[in-house]
Amino acid sequence: MLAKLSTRSSLRRRAVTGALGLALLGAGLPAAAADDTGPGLSRFYDQKIRWSACEGMEAPKDLQCGKVTVPLDYGHPGNGTLDLALARYRATGRSRGSVLLNFGGPGGSGVSELSTGGKAFMHLTNGYDVVTFDPRGVGRSSPVSCGPAIGEIIEAADGDEEIGDPRSVLRKLRDAAAACAKHSGPVLRHIGTVNAARDMDVMRAALGDDRLNYLGFSYGTRLGSVYAAQFPDKVGRVVLDGVDTLTEPLAEQGLAGARGQQTALENFLDWCTEDVACPFGQDAREARRQIVRLVGSLDADPVPTAFGDSFSGEDMVGAIGQALYSRELWPSLERALAQLLEDGETRGLEGFVSGGVTFPVRGKSRGNGGGLTDEEDVPMDNLPAALMAINCADDPDRPTAEQITRSLGRLRKQYEEASPVFGRYRLAQVLMCHGRPKGTDYIRDDVKDVDTPKMLLVGTRGDPATPYRWTVETAERLGPSAVVLDNKGEGHTGYASSDCVHRKVDDFLLYGSLPPDGSSCGPENEED
Repeated sequence: MLAKLSTRSSLRRRAVTGALGLALLGAGLPAAAADDTGPGLSRFYDQKIRWSACEGMEAPKDLQCGKVTVPLDYGHPGNGTLDLALARYRATGRSRGSVLLNFGGPGGSGVSELSTGGKAFMHLTNGYDVVTFDPRGVGRSSPVSCGPAIGEIIEAADGDEEIGDPRSVLRKLRDAAAACAKHSGPVLRHIGTVNAARDMDVMRAALGDDRLNYLGFSYGTRLGSVYAAQFPDKVGRVVLDGVDTLTEPLAEQGLAGARGQQTALENFLDWCTEDVACPFGQDAREARRQIVRLVGSLDADPVPTAFGDSFSGEDMVGAIGQALYSRELWPSLERALAQLLEDGETRGLEGFVSGGVTFPVRGKSRGNGGGLTDEEDVPMDNLPAALMAINCADDPDRPTAEQITRSLGRLRKQYEEASPVFGRYRLAQVLMCHGRPKGTDYIRDDVKDVDTPKMLLVGTRGDPATPYRWTVETAERLGPSAVVLDNKGEGHTGYASSDCVHRKVDDFLLYGSLPPDGSSCGPENEED
């Protein structure tokens, strides 16, 4: 969820996600008959999950995989089904049921994330089966794709073209939206957070739990909030970490993201300039000016990479944005910037964006027959394609081409004032839903004043992706059920970066021990 769209294949997969994810935050379809009493739904709620070793993927031996079947269309449950991929670690002690995880995105595969990063959640197996899933349209669960049009979307949003010739850009985006619909199949019309939340309630029943215990990060907090509004009497112990906005329009979300990233960058430079090895010297203000000049210089004259491509200012902004997600990456970012300035070496920065791997974009998705898609057949553009599809399905605003054209100049000025580094590259994000059907207004209208047991909301002061004020605003909107934990640290979300947050979240999920509303964790993992 960072700062740029890249036309380079080696940067495309994660850079597209970064560019789109933060600004396009916003929920699916009306919540009528949101339980097993709706006509034709009982067969989905009565199913049991069959677990087995995970096949066809490199996974820890103790990770098990399964699937759950859900209706394609909850309004017409007889009109087709989808299988959703699940994975779990079994409880090591006496189990009180399951805790369901969503790692954010939207568009990220929960199964893959739990497979590679599951160690961070092993303490929860003291009381739970730790379970995650690929939401509809994501990973092995009928993955959406835009095919070759993903490149058109990236190119349409690169550089200054959207300002100089906005109507041409909007035409390209309309054509690309049609290509995404063609390559994605029927699931695209039924994608979005409201349907994903209904899927989670089917999972809850199939797991044998009376109530949903849930830990959601970033976008996963939106999903958890929607679930709480739809199924208040099924809410168990719920934690939302890195809290999403429920109300702000896309343009405002993008501005918030630009400001958050700029603040995170300035905090990094304050830290860097205290080190004699900082490539920008020891003056933080001058370091900020140097960063802006460096981005402009690379845009005007990109440097060659080891793979024969060129590395531009936009590429650098995307790399920095990824690195700012975690304070633990700051030393690596400092070294990568030093390599660029001293030797013209870009590999360190490229690693933040692509992980050093080149991902081709496959053609048409083959995952829309309802069953699970083989891992090797998941389209390589699934992550950005699903991110756009879900966020656009969740967003009710569709300004006309005339409205967009009139507002772009004003918006660009606001974005560049919000961040001289990230602002201009985030502006294109407000265009990404053009040409797609209008999304639901359910979140803005109905996700509020939930009548549920207490839920824990974690906000991090230095979060570059989900600003702390969103935690406060969302807590006020959800009502007395929301309890806020103030994490006075850096990075996106608190569970992985703060021992204090990690402990308080685990204590609540495992033992029901809820910290007082407004309590905090200090910047050095100390309680205030």
